[in-house]
Amino acid sequence: MDGKRLTPVNLDSYKPLRELVLEAIREAIINGTLKPRERLMEIQLADELGVSRTPIREALRKLELEGFIVMVPRKGAYVADLSFKDIADVFEIRAALEGLAAGLAAERITDEELEEMERYLVEKADAIARNDMERLVEVDTGFHDIIYRASRNERLTSIINNLREQIQRFRTMSLAYPGRSKRSLEEHRNIIEAIQSRDAQLARQVAQEHIENAETSMIEAIKKDGLSLPD
Repeated sequence: MDGKRLTPVNLDSYKPLRELVLEAIREAIINGTLKPRERLMEIQLADELGVSRTPIREALRKLELEGFIVMVPRKGAYVADLSFKDIADVFEIRAALEGLAAGLAAERITDEELEEMERYLVEKADAIARNDMERLVEVDTGFHDIIYRASRNERLTSIINNLREQIQRFRTMSLAYPGRSKRSLEEHRNIIEAIQSRDAQLARQVAQEHIENAETSMIEAIKKDGLSLPD
């Protein structure tokens, strides 16, 4: 880690310190501030975040379980490398789950939830126009959360939530690829139309295609950045 790149955590927050530290490091990995294969020094992270080394150590253990970092014996913690297999595995699962959720939503969604999805479309278009990546990721996440909720299947939502942090890491990289955000907006429109028409089969299909397209964009973004991933 070269120079200070992380912002000190807000100690006035209602959240426990260990949670704030965990979120700060996780977010830095998701948005690319901390790069794949980069070594994470406890003392430097503690200095940058304005905390002791104890919550740093706790956060690194949790991030290892989530797959964001790897612990190398006698060498320390490193940001986990992404392999094409990691990406393929997560997107394969996500495409199946998103398709199932969209199909169920087409049968069970309320008019209020459909209106909420429409509002997210407007907000997403606005975020794209302002080139506000942070808001774009937030709105994109909210859009998909409505679909999960509208599926009325709590077990399905729980399974998807278990992948949430990995999905967020990939979502940010995918949406950052040139032209992807606008295509994603059109795909969201197609999903809404399919759900609105109560066509479960079509909703499942367009939702799966949306995730497959996101995977393609993410891989292209990685190649564009000149990163070479293991298979």
